Amino acid sequence: MRHKRAGSEGRPEKVWYAAYGSNVHRERLRAYICGGRPQGAGRWYPGCRDRGMPVESVPVELPGVLYFATTSPVWGGGRAFHDPGAEGRTLAVAHLVTPGQFSDIAAQEMYREPGTDLGLAQVLARGRASLGEGRYETLVRVGELAGHPVLTFTAPWGVEDVPWVAPTAAYLRQLATGLTSADAGWSAEEVAGYLAGAPGAQGHWSAAAVRGLLGG
Repeated sequence: MRHKRAGSEGRPEKVWYAAYGSNVHRERLRAYICGGRPQGAGRWYPGCRDRGMPVESVPVELPGVLYFATTSPVWGGGRAFHDPGAEGRTLAVAHLVTPGQFSDIAAQEMYREPGTDLGLAQVLARGRASLGEGRYETLVRVGELAGHPVLTFTAPWGVEDVPWVAPTAAYLRQLATGLTSADAGWSAEEVAGYLAGAPGAQGHWSAAAVRGLLGG
């Protein structure tokens, strides 16, 4: 694969942050970058050191499975995780950000204070790096797009290793709205079926019920 010219310290100038959870919604991501509390969320985010919004956001499909597990103190109910080793596809939105912004976004997802650059050498070289044993503390390189590495973060466990937990309506609405507005050609019906069929949501949410969260 082609690699983008790195900076003076061997770090890429830009990376794609592949969001598959609520940050598929650009306005939700704004709170992580600019600071604030998204509508429907129960947490205030400090934001990134660099408050510039992504210069580009594009829809992507990642290999692996989306599933809902653990309990979110922000939304209540299960939160989204990605198992890159499971068979399937995960709808996502990749945001072009600086490595520092990616570090600060990841820190906020890990309930850490932003402000420290993550060491990305291992994930860039090996495709995976562990920053801890908690949720969203495993970095994954899922490919390359337009010469920039595509990175995301998830849990160290797989889809079959933890109990699944049904997501709340407010959380699913964020995901559904973000995905249908991603200009990927994903219809409301396709997105609703995708989310309703994800482990954790399946059996608790029907495609029609998820579709109803979008209104219209």
